[in-house]
Amino acid sequence: MKRAVSSIRSRDVAHLATAPSPAAAEAWDGRFRLHKPRGQHLLTNPRVLDAIVRRAALRPGDAVLEVGPGTGNLTVRLLESPAARVSAVEIDPRMVDAVTARVDALGLAHKLTVIRADAVEAEFPEFDVCVANIPYGISSPLIAKLLFGPYRFRAATLLLQKEFARRLVAAPGDSEYNRLAANVRMVADARLLMDVSKRDFVPMPKVDSSLVEIRPRAAEPNVDLAEWLAFTRSCFGQKNKTLGAIFKQKRKVLELFRRSRCAEERCDGNANAGGGSRLIALGGGDDDGDMSDGDSNEGHDGAPSFSEEEVAVFKAKITGALESCELAGKRPSKLSNDELLRLLKLLNEQGVRFQ
Repeated sequence: MKRAVSSIRSRDVAHLATAPSPAAAEAWDGRFRLHKPRGQHLLTNPRVLDAIVRRAALRPGDAVLEVGPGTGNLTVRLLESPAARVSAVEIDPRMVDAVTARVDALGLAHKLTVIRADAVEAEFPEFDVCVANIPYGISSPLIAKLLFGPYRFRAATLLLQKEFARRLVAAPGDSEYNRLAANVRMVADARLLMDVSKRDFVPMPKVDSSLVEIRPRAAEPNVDLAEWLAFTRSCFGQKNKTLGAIFKQKRKVLELFRRSRCAEERCDGNANAGGGSRLIALGGGDDDGDMSDGDSNEGHDGAPSFSEEEVAVFKAKITGALESCELAGKRPSKLSNDELLRLLKLLNEQGVRFQ
């Protein structure tokens, strides 16, 4: 993605050319075995660690959230910054002991709270900035949790797998553009900051990483976020098909018909009072690209019976909405969020619901 890469400053990526010398790297004494399948790769290049903290632009009084502190290479720098306190979430008890002992020895324990928990499941304390070297396996669900959960924060500076980072910041029309990027764009601005070589980690992973900044927008979008996330799941499940092709499939039409009927019943029964809440399921925004077409009937047992005529009328409403906004022949990966929002609004006006 040329325009994104061109914005990366040369001094921030200069270290990619050569690996850090052993003397320049943070020490790792091998006190316990690191598990690659769990994403335990310690960032050891001090220049990169310093750059991450610098890019996070921490302010006096900031509360910082760190996910996956490991043995504390980044944690120590965060504690030495102007930030008032750091909350570090770590699931591995060995890492908890390591970072706690290290911080105690440096006399910084009064600024640190270590939360032993799964970051995807844990309830985070209030924070202003999130700074983290995220285990690759939880990148999507963690970003979904940050952006679509109840948290209010200024920015997140995250070290992610390079390919994932490119997909996260992709724009409509880019080959990498996907559902995750569309969902993130709905509530935040994301940009690449710098690349980080795989040689800067112990043990060395198979791929390079990239540092990304995510800044939530001050104003919430004028859309039911749960409905939007379900809508993009339908659109991007087969993102290389046109919207007309996606929404004319019989199974898709039946799925949406059932969902829409159920939504009507909830509305009639006042059972959907919290429909616009940001406290939505993490699965709504945690995919990192294409997914299989979700045309199952799960969750619709007991839905009222219906006739073929009713389904035909419903399908005509979908077709009419697509034609009225001239998007039937477009692929979702080529469309802006404004265009997709216009289609969603038209479909909702016709009684088509996605969740």
